[in-house]
Amino acid sequence: MARIAYDRIKDQLAGKVRTHPLLRRLLYLILDLLFLRSWFLRREIRRWIRAREEMPFLVLDAGSGFGQYDRFVLSESSLAEIVAVDVKQAYLQDAEAYMRSTGFGDRIRYRQVDLLELEEDSGYDLILCIDVLEHIEEDREVLRRLQRALKPGGTLMIHSPSHLSAEDAMGEEDSFVDEHARAGYSDAELREKLISSSLQVERTGYTYGFWGHLSWVWTVKWPMLWLTRFGMSGLLLVLPWYLITFLPGMAMNALDLFGSNRKGAGIYAVAKRPGSPTPSEDSGIP
Repeated sequence: MARIAYDRIKDQLAGKVRTHPLLRRLLYLILDLLFLRSWFLRREIRRWIRAREEMPFLVLDAGSGFGQYDRFVLSESSLAEIVAVDVKQAYLQDAEAYMRSTGFGDRIRYRQVDLLELEEDSGYDLILCIDVLEHIEEDREVLRRLQRALKPGGTLMIHSPSHLSAEDAMGEEDSFVDEHARAGYSDAELREKLISSSLQVERTGYTYGFWGHLSWVWTVKWPMLWLTRFGMSGLLLVLPWYLITFLPGMAMNALDLFGSNRKGAGIYAVAKRPGSPTPSEDSGIP
């Protein structure tokens, strides 16, 4: 099996979509549909926003990447403000230019920050950390810093590959992704690390169970392998393949989302910093 340099593919995509806002919006749509983690996280974010009862809130997107979750949050609530941080300045610059074109630019700020050097104190109502921790050896230190960045009563939402994703995330010549510091987390390990960081775990759950993992293999893994091996000519395989597999893949994602996964290749967690929520009327982008 060919090795995929996942970060290189992401950088190539970033180079393509920076040319026009509509291309970036199309990318967000594709990411939301094909990547099952987005189905789970968008559901959790919607639930959290609805429970706010029209109170303004400040979000930290810790490892914002392409920025699709930032646009989702801002489009879901006119009361949201966001600070998006990432280690890649090019990603931040592209996202900032896009957000200015959408009219959301005045409610989001961008900072180039290594999460191991994050210096925030009790400022955020919600922190998103989506498929980031598996890249960082010192994940406990990152969790401690994210805990300090939350207001008392604030919420942290995490998604990561699980320990069961090892066949696709680690290994030698047959690995799918080789940029990870670990294969992923078990439910017990993730809970322990959150609790040891003085966070209260509200719930955890596995994603990419039987149906979700099969959808991912069909609609993400194999097409990316073809594009890696054959370059742009791989589209001659990918486009007809999606005509066959797209609708079944979306149905499988729905089965995964609304089912109950006893195990899966991904895992998510929702945790809180202990304490009573503080009023957010005076919150603003720091």
